[in-house]
Amino acid sequence: MSRELTAFLVEFSVSLHKHAIYPSGHPSLEPAAARVTDVAARLLESRSTLAFGVARHQLIIDGVATDSNQPVLRRLAETLHRHNLGAMSILPGVESHEIYAAFRFLSEEPAAAASDDAPPAHLPEWTHLRFHPLTLDRLQIVEGEDVPASDVDSELARRRAQLWVGLASAAMASEAAVLDPSDAAPDPDDVAKAIDGHPGTAAYDQVIVGYLVQIAEELKASPSADHGSLRRRTARLIRSLQPDTLQRLVTMGGNASQRRTFVMGATTGMAMDSVVKILKAAAEASGQTISHGLMRMLSKLGAHAERGRESTRPVAETELREQVDSLLTGWDLDDPAPDGYAKALQHLATTVALPDKPEDERSEYDVNPMHVVQTALEVGGSGPLIERAIDRAIDAGHLHSMHTLLTFLPPGSTETAELLRTKLSGPRAMASLVAREPVDLKLLDALFPLVTIEGYDVLLEALTTNSNRGTRRKLLECLSQTDLNVVPLIIARLDDERWYVQRNLLLLLERLKRLPPGFSTSRWTQHADPRVRYHGYSLQLSIPEQREAALRAALGDSDEKITRLALSACQERCPRSVLTFVASLAKNVQASQELRILAVNVLAASRDRYALDAMLPLVRGGTTWFGRPKLAPRTPVVLAVLRALSDAWSTDEEAARMLTLARNSSDPELRQAAEVVHA
Repeated sequence: MSRELTAFLVEFSVSLHKHAIYPSGHPSLEPAAARVTDVAARLLESRSTLAFGVARHQLIIDGVATDSNQPVLRRLAETLHRHNLGAMSILPGVESHEIYAAFRFLSEEPAAAASDDAPPAHLPEWTHLRFHPLTLDRLQIVEGEDVPASDVDSELARRRAQLWVGLASAAMASEAAVLDPSDAAPDPDDVAKAIDGHPGTAAYDQVIVGYLVQIAEELKASPSADHGSLRRRTARLIRSLQPDTLQRLVTMGGNASQRRTFVMGATTGMAMDSVVKILKAAAEASGQTISHGLMRMLSKLGAHAERGRESTRPVAETELREQVDSLLTGWDLDDPAPDGYAKALQHLATTVALPDKPEDERSEYDVNPMHVVQTALEVGGSGPLIERAIDRAIDAGHLHSMHTLLTFLPPGSTETAELLRTKLSGPRAMASLVAREPVDLKLLDALFPLVTIEGYDVLLEALTTNSNRGTRRKLLECLSQTDLNVVPLIIARLDDERWYVQRNLLLLLERLKRLPPGFSTSRWTQHADPRVRYHGYSLQLSIPEQREAALRAALGDSDEKITRLALSACQERCPRSVLTFVASLAKNVQASQELRILAVNVLAASRDRYALDAMLPLVRGGTTWFGRPKLAPRTPVVLAVLRALSDAWSTDEEAARMLTLARNSSDPELRQAAEVVHA
């Protein structure tokens, strides 16, 4: 399987796993669905559909079955199989919300995913994404007289029976298949009719061919064993298929590599008459011609390999396989020039400045963009060719290598180096940098001083979409250190409905300290989420003309963290109009001791007579039986007030009376709090 398809399936499995473990609405889910959508869209640029079949522990895509021992892909196959899916297909134009909805469906247990009155095969459907059901309820593994008695209980026998059941199940999933529901082990002729009657969607064909390839691999794995019913049933199936149907299966979307994989697998495992028929279909699908004489000779070899004398069978089988291999190899050499070289010559002869090809479509004869960049630096070259090479190198993720080139510049490379710096600081480079996980944070540090306003906008977008908390923290740190006029970019994104995006953007504005005149934070100081309100107040406190209003509002907020923020700001400078709110908080017995002590400290720091009048009632405990004043019972708040009186109002008559009572108390903590502090 190609690296791109493997990467897609792994990304699909990981994202589905996230939807299974995180609740709906979690901030990691939509970005995960968007990443899968982007990967699928890139693959669909060169395909009419992206379809893969489902086996119990494997997926089948492009006629290739995934490794059942690969844990990530095995988990995906098992999840899809539990939902009774035979295949899944994605069409061009697929949108993120469709992938997201599919993930939400698949992340539920099958019993909960369908309503009680829905039929077992009922599945949701979207415009560009389809689930194809696989009905297994009328099939079972049958081990009868076709299986040798010695193999009935063996794992090998069970695996062969499961492969046939899987193939038959996939074929009978077709609406066009009219089979007897009571038939536990469908006859190969009936299975062939079901395949012939199917309209031939890509997903359906993927499953059928995938099972045929797996059967061929199973037969090939132990060529000396008696494969019994599996080999005979498969041979009958292929013999019964219509020529057009078999050609459709081996065509598999017109990919010659897939046809070769399928036919080569068949030649090493299946019955010889099946091999000949598959070979003929592959030849017609590839536009090749096999003469009638050669076909008769191959059929004769197949007959001898299957039914000849014991001494003849191995020789005939070997000769037939060698002939098939020779034919397949010859089909690849219609043009005496190597394929990649021929494509390069055709490109040079017929095109001018076409857009760069995707990485997976380039041949070994395409120029390495890094070689072009290095050569340009050495000779001082510039121009559109150099720019395209730099862009290709950026898209391929060679940012670190190109940045390293700038540290060892040859003489005469000033112009090229400047072009390279400009490209590395632009939006394309920033997008390439943050698109790869984990993000190269050291490279981000090195490139950030050069970043342009367009590149900053890309990094700002990454701050709102990246699911890695460490990456977001680093982006916040970098983005707050720029000298560019980026405040309008940040404010424009504050309409985002996600609370954590608003919080991060408010924090970024606070760190930049460059707000436009008249900017109001009221929308965020009234936000339903206290985490957003906190940073809304923090930003408002940094605006001189709004600071007093922010203090009054924050001191009355229901969130203790916001109240603590306001009290900390009051300790630096507290307007007299705010002291009333601070005093109310100090007297509020419903508030936490910590907040009340902070409020007392703010009152003490103000040195205002109003603050003294607000604190004295907190230490008065009424009078004794003899009418003498007494202290209030010791509490952390009373101790804090005594320390404040001793520090700032020890000369006041009423304050001195309270301090004297504390110094004469039998409680050592009261005495210590009332001690005069000498500077």
